[in-house]
Amino acid sequence: MRKNTITFLWACIGLMMMLSSCQKNAGPSKISGKTGAQYNQKRPGSLQVMPKAKPTPGPGLVHIEGGTFVLGGSSIDDIGYDYASPKRRVSVATFYMDETEVANLDWLEYLNWIKEVAADTRWYYEALPDTLVWRSPLAYNEPYVNNYLRHPAYQDYPVVGVTWEQANAYCDWRTNVVNENILRNKNIMNDWGTYSAAKMGTAKGGKGAGTNNVNTQPFDLDLYLNGQYNDLGKGAPKPNVVNAAPQGGAKKGANTGRIAKIEDGVFTPGRYRLPTEAEWEYAALALKSDGDNSIVKSGKIYPWYGIGVRSPNKDTRGLIYANFKRGGGDNMGVAGYLNDGADITAPVKAYTPNDFGLYNMAGNVSEWTSDTYRQLSFDEVEDFNPYRGNVFENNAYDDKGQIQTIGKTNVPKKVKATAGKKDPYEIHKSKYGNATEPSPSTPEPKNDKMASVVPTFNADQRGYIDNENLDLYGKITLISDRSKVYKGGSWNDRAYWLNPGTRRYLDQGEASSEIGFRCAMSSVGDPQINPKSTPQFKQPKSRVGFRK
Repeated sequence: MRKNTITFLWACIGLMMMLSSCQKNAGPSKISGKTGAQYNQKRPGSLQVMPKAKPTPGPGLVHIEGGTFVLGGSSIDDIGYDYASPKRRVSVATFYMDETEVANLDWLEYLNWIKEVAADTRWYYEALPDTLVWRSPLAYNEPYVNNYLRHPAYQDYPVVGVTWEQANAYCDWRTNVVNENILRNKNIMNDWGTYSAAKMGTAKGGKGAGTNNVNTQPFDLDLYLNGQYNDLGKGAPKPNVVNAAPQGGAKKGANTGRIAKIEDGVFTPGRYRLPTEAEWEYAALALKSDGDNSIVKSGKIYPWYGIGVRSPNKDTRGLIYANFKRGGGDNMGVAGYLNDGADITAPVKAYTPNDFGLYNMAGNVSEWTSDTYRQLSFDEVEDFNPYRGNVFENNAYDDKGQIQTIGKTNVPKKVKATAGKKDPYEIHKSKYGNATEPSPSTPEPKNDKMASVVPTFNADQRGYIDNENLDLYGKITLISDRSKVYKGGSWNDRAYWLNPGTRRYLDQGEASSEIGFRCAMSSVGDPQINPKSTPQFKQPKSRVGFRK
């Protein structure tokens, strides 16, 4: 009897495995619901479909669930009486933001990469922070000039002396380095061991030598996606056409793979960038629902609860929540009980994070945002993902469809976009002639035909509605299209500026010992980070039968 029971159980398990296998091979994820054609087949016309999943955003980022809030709503005073922060209800899409400010160690990694990989003297010099921001005619801050960026004691302190332009260049570099790591760690490109052997000139006949070309030039994601890297690792995706020629000019006998595509889902979901002003303020305020139906019971003036700047909790009573200046001549308190524990900046993980898990969203250093400053931006921007500062640019292509780069850096050249919509094919073709054409979503003319192309819209939208007035610049206003918003208050600011709704501006080429930054990244797919935490509609069983 027992033997028969065991036999029956094994038969059931076998049947379940067979059903599971059939479901796996013939389920709706393997067959088009509209044409009945099978996906992922080795034949022309068969679409390669990857599992639907959110890719890893990259190190250091916190996922911020979007929502609605009142932009400028936490500001309780207008000390300038200039009405520069009118209140406006807006919605911010779900995004990622750095847990901490970018630290000195992070910037030294950037400089070291430029020196050893790009080997570009000009790029290195232009990436150096301006440490002279510490120099003052009436203060002895000279030790910070040489020590603050490079001394190990300041490794985890926020980088300062960085312009808005430098911060954007760092974001671009970080995008490329993180995605190259993904490709090499997954062996989609040759792995790091093979890369190092090729870089050091020891790959020939050595253990790390491969049959595919190894690209040791500075990596750029746009160039990779345009097929300008002939570097295929053993884990490169396989083409869906039998006996297809390998991409990238691989050698005879090499891996017959192809470069990864956005559709493969292996890259970061977005690109590192500066947060918009709305994203920054939303993340700093960290308003979260206290109950069902989007109810927010507690307002905030700062990134923490309460109207004061000191902790009311028993164990930390009296401690100050952020690094700021409490009054004239009081940057840190009295010896023996330094109330904020900092004289200038503090480590990027000092104090407690806000409800989104972000550190130092008030005090320590103010932070650059991507927005161009206009006094009445809040009155004019869209109410979904409000932003002011669009300059629409595309990569510059040569007559062979290759992205042009700046010098030896592999940084793509940019040109202003010339059309507000996709060109008809004949116009698009006339711009490129018989060259290999880039994606029609980023059409750019050949350089020798630029004069014949008439732009259909203004690519520079920074001053939309409220244009800059250069006749009055330097006389009654310092606002121009180069004026960028920074927020959050610094180690040398009073408590007023710790309010997330306050805003100031500085020229994009200027730097300060009081301004740093952190990166953000757009999210993809479902805006809910944890859908199971809220009630959900149950999906009925589809009436469309499974194909077998």
